[in-house]
Amino acid sequence: MQADARTQANLRKGVLEGCALAVIGHGDIYGRDLAKRLFELGLLASEGSLYPMLARLREAGLVETQWRESAVGPPRRYYRLTPAGTEAVGVFEAGWQALAVSVGQALAPPHTTTDEASDEALDDERDERNPR
Repeated sequence: MQADARTQANLRKGVLEGCALAVIGHGDIYGRDLAKRLFELGLLASEGSLYPMLARLREAGLVETQWRESAVGPPRRYYRLTPAGTEAVGVFEAGWQALAVSVGQALAPPHTTTDEASDEALDDERDERNPR
């Protein structure tokens, strides 16, 4: 079954900033290369939404930019994490790990809890002592 497009879009939207910061955290990256990587990961639907997000991240002090000369055209803007951006990646990763566990538990079939198992064992024991 293919996931609903709206659901997928909402899921992507919820993690795009954190994932973009994580990719930037692997090393300085040109904006177009960042877009390409996020497309490959299935996280970016439109390059047009990337640059406003990068501007917000820059204004928030999470990324900084540097213009570099290009051998094949005009100078290019490269992005790198600031110390606050590195911290934000750590917070995102911890939040993602906790959320993934919760979602996994919600999607898993119900199972018998320890208390329920203890109650069932006591009931079985009573039944054995007091056959009907």
